[in-house]
Formats: sequence, structure tokens, C-alpha cells
Amino acid sequence: MTDVTPDAAATRLRRSPLHERHTALGAKFAPFGGWEMPLEYAGGGVLKEHTAVRTAVGVFDVSHLGKARITGPGAAGFVNSCLSNDLGRIGPGRAQYTLCCDDATGGVVDDIIAYLHADDHVFLIPNAANTAEVVRRLRAAAPAGITVTDEHEAYAVLAVQGPRSAELLAALGLPTEHGYMSFSPATLAGAELTVCRTGYTGELGYELVVPAEHAVAVWDALFAAGVELRACGLGARDTLRTEMGYPLHGQDLSLEITPVQARSGWAVGWDKPAFWGRDVLLAEKAAGPRRTLRGLEAVDRAIPRAGMAVYAGGAQVGTITSGTFSPTKKQGIALALLDTDPKLADGDVVEVDIRGRRAQMRVTRPPFVQPSVKS
Repeated sequence: MTDVTPDAAATRLRRSPLHERHTALGAKFAPFGGWEMPLEYAGGGVLKEHTAVRTAVGVFDVSHLGKARITGPGAAGFVNSCLSNDLGRIGPGRAQYTLCCDDATGGVVDDIIAYLHADDHVFLIPNAANTAEVVRRLRAAAPAGITVTDEHEAYAVLAVQGPRSAELLAALGLPTEHGYMSFSPATLAGAELTVCRTGYTGELGYELVVPAEHAVAVWDALFAAGVELRACGLGARDTLRTEMGYPLHGQDLSLEITPVQARSGWAVGWDKPAFWGRDVLLAEKAAGPRRTLRGLEAVDRAIPRAGMAVYAGGAQVGTITSGTFSPTKKQGIALALLDTDPKLADGDVVEVDIRGRRAQMRVTRPPFVQPSVKS
């Protein structure tokens, strides 16, 4: 769940409240989900930034991600009747990965983290490019007494990720002991913020949701804490999430790709009486999808990219949805939508058309590296 695909147009882009800090660090910027965000930093680059997160700690500005608040009597129940996962599985102070699906097709409008504050208060973090549409759909469905507020630019989000992330936060007196997918209020640099035990890198990590006007002070406090860290851009965020097999909306999830096809059924409350797309998704699950999201590891020296065709037995059997060079494994890796007929087993070798050359890749089940997110 992260906007890391550059927009086609770069006009009238929003900027993070930390833009000047990124400029001072020599950031290379790119358009993401309607925002101008750092891709990588001078003196670092994707490989060093990726390695910092896998071995120590890196800090990402992901303030482009959306923010929406749903309040009013029964707000949690309302959200639960719309989004795919079952909020009844968690209690206040917990977060949950969930999907906003189209009711008619079952395709994924967006993937979202939902923060359950109380029965009358849910905070959502959608992807940047999809926030307005998620808010629109929720507002259209909301009954009297339920308020859906778009707070996209009211907050910054800093992702502190890596095996030393708890050490960094502890040095600043921030809470670190709460469990995975839970959150806790805290104060830092005069700001009231939320420390979420979440992230999209596969490593131990936290996300700080900070009022936008305090973002610079919190960023400065992190870099003055005395723990070695590196500012990381969205280029490294993409390689990290791909190593974990985490989907990117717009590539591995979309209005044309359902949770059943994307193997995201674990984020669906199948026993719930209502959620958007329920009937069509139940039917697809029962019949079996025509294609599923699989992992591929390069056998040859090759770097797969989104949109490349996958072949088996001389026939096209799928398409790469996300592909990159894995800095950890030192090989090309990919996520691909592969046909379920003929059935391909883990370990089978397929071919990917890389600019006219057929490169061998092995079908596998992500993640490509061992996760430490729950450590």
C-alpha cells in the first residue's frame, strides 16, 4: 500500500511540509500520486537507503499518503460495512490493513490502513492518488450522523523503519513497546502525535502521524537523536516493499485486479454480512480466479519491469505487475499476474520478455526475503 509510481503529469503538484528539508539533503524529486516527493538523496541513492533500512534505520517522508477521518455514532460499524476487512477482529488502539472494493466488480479502489480509535472514530490512511475517491464513496454511503472528513494535508507521516528503529524512538522518549499494528499517542518537539507500529518495508518499524505544522520539528528531532540513520526516498521504499511481496495499488492491485486474484483474501472478512464487492468476490472465490499474483525470481541476469510479458511453453501466461533488482538478494525479482490455466507450481521456470530477450525466472511465493516486521 504505497504510492511509488510516478505520475504522467507533474503540474501543480502538492509538496510535503518537509520539502525544504529534502532540498537541503540534496533530494532528487519525482511526482507521486499528485505530490512532489523525494525519490532518493545525494550521497545515498536507492541501494544505500535500502541497505540502511535492512541493517539499521531509515526515515521516509510519506506525507503524500492520504488521511481521512470518520466520526459519529456507529462510525466503526459503518466503515466495517464498506471496507473489506473485519474491524470486529480488532479493538480500539489497533490498526488493520483493509481494501476499498468496487461493489459491482470487486476490483480494488484502494488499499488502506484503518486506525480504530473508538466505536465512533476511525482514521484512515489511503494512497495519495485515491484519497479523494475513497472519501467520495464513503460520503455517498454515510448515513445521517456520520461525518467523513478529508484531512489529506492536515498531517505529515514519517516512516521510521529498520532493526534500530525502536532504539531511535526510545532515545526521544517515544513509546516502542506496543504490539504490531497498534498505535499509541505521544508528544515530541511540542507536537501531539500518534506512534503507529506499522510500515511497508518488512522490517521492525513505526509510522509517526504528525500535525503538518509540527513536521519539521519532529523530523529535526529524529535526526538529532544521536542514533545513526539515513533519510530514504520512495525509490528504496519500492525495492523494500517488492522484496516483501507487498502490493502497490495501480500495479498489483487495481479496479481490474480483485483481492482474490491478488491473493489478498486474508484482508477480507468473508463472514461479514456486508462489505463493498462482497457478492462478486464470494462468487469469484468459489469459482476460482482466472489469474493470481505470483512471485518470480530471476535465474538469468535480468531485471524485470512492470508490463513485461511472461511465457511458458511458448505461450503468454501472464504479465509482470511489479519488477525490480533486489539489493538484498542481488537478483531480479517480480510480482506477476499468471493464468491459473495452465497451472504453474512454485519452482517452475518461465520466461520473461525483457526488451526482446527471453530471460528465465522461477515461480516462487513471496516474500523474497525473511520479514522482521513483527520482531
